[in-house]
Amino acid sequence: MATIAVYSLKGGVGKTTLAVNLAWSSAVLSSRRTLLWDLDPQGGASFLIGDGQHSKDAAQAVFAKDVAPEKLIRPSTVDRVDLLAADTSLRGLDRFLFTLDKKKRLAKLLETLGKHYDRIILDCPPGLTETSEQVMRAADLILSPVIPSPLSERALDDVVTFLDRQNNRHAPILPIYSMVDRRRALHKAAVDRRPDWPVIPMASAVEQMATRRAPLGQFAHVSPAGQAFSKLWQGVERKLATMS
Repeated sequence: MATIAVYSLKGGVGKTTLAVNLAWSSAVLSSRRTLLWDLDPQGGASFLIGDGQHSKDAAQAVFAKDVAPEKLIRPSTVDRVDLLAADTSLRGLDRFLFTLDKKKRLAKLLETLGKHYDRIILDCPPGLTETSEQVMRAADLILSPVIPSPLSERALDDVVTFLDRQNNRHAPILPIYSMVDRRRALHKAAVDRRPDWPVIPMASAVEQMATRRAPLGQFAHVSPAGQAFSKLWQGVERKLATMS
């Protein structure tokens, strides 16, 4: 089992879009038993591929061990992808984890879930918080979407600097340029400056995910954006193979 976290210090950079499309790629392209765990209280991933029947205000109870995570997992609308949905109780998760003072609580939960899945994808809340620190200790790989702009790139640098100062182990971080419009000089210059970073283009098909409530692979797999997500997933699998 491998855990892949999708994390960004900033919101609005395509994090949830990335997590949902990677979950589809894992299940469909790699035939992996896949769980998407939505840790963001905004619940974007839960909205996109959830069936709307998840329990209310129970997501945080998993961390308190009041509810076993298996009790809250439901099939998503994507074949072979299960969903551990978010709800508003996650708004207090950082405070709860700080009070609990169990630095490996998420890692222990993932270890239990790993008996049932090949790939677990975490859609993380933005910010550098107690939750994000637990994610970085527990994940095998961190994917960080970055809009090609100085502020977004600086936010990633801040996270890397913070982690490098910590004594605790953290997973490798894979930056990804997200929402790229090569017609914009700023975007083109950034992509040219870092040609080794994967690129996900800005596309109307990606915006349609919210109205169709489906990953791109289900309705626009051959589109440039769909192919970019598939190529990214292939790179993720290769990276995980070299780490095993």
